[in-house]
Amino acid sequence: MPKNSPTTYRRIGALLSGTGMVSEEKTRSTLEAAATYADDELAPYAAAQALESFGVAVSVHADDIDSIHSGYAGLLAHAAQVADGRVTISDVRVVEGEGGLEGGRSDLLEFRRNAEPVSIPAEHFAEDYYDHEAACRAIAETAHGDDPRSWHNVGFAREPGVGYDSIMVLATPEQRKALHRQLGLTAF
Repeated sequence: MPKNSPTTYRRIGALLSGTGMVSEEKTRSTLEAAATYADDELAPYAAAQALESFGVAVSVHADDIDSIHSGYAGLLAHAAQVADGRVTISDVRVVEGEGGLEGGRSDLLEFRRNAEPVSIPAEHFAEDYYDHEAACRAIAETAHGDDPRSWHNVGFAREPGVGYDSIMVLATPEQRKALHRQLGLTAF
């Protein structure tokens, strides 16, 4: 796969199955679902988003969500599923700090990971927007300790002034290198 080939769903699927990130069956079903645009060239952000369609990434939405009080639970459940469900996440809640949201409120994102308590500082400016740093740190907790894969934030070319979702990919170091080499995506 030459680096200068256009990035498409089909190319991403070939890379992901070739590196063992997804099965050929998963690649086939994803490409069937994307049949009308599987060969369209993707911008870097769209390529990062496509990783979620193939089941190897989770997106932390930049736009508003229903509520931080329910949103984190769904986000972590999705991440645990992508990580093969080997870690149990339960009792997800936001413990509100003092004061209002207008200047940022220091909260705690708390949950249980395999019955052990986890607490992550989170700064919220609204009840319906994630703290991306806290969300990404929490997603990282869904990978099992003996899994050679770990969660990484996907980097891509960005336009100034545009809001982007944070895309977290579950990959080995070798798979991360392939994503960078073949698609220009970094995972840090």
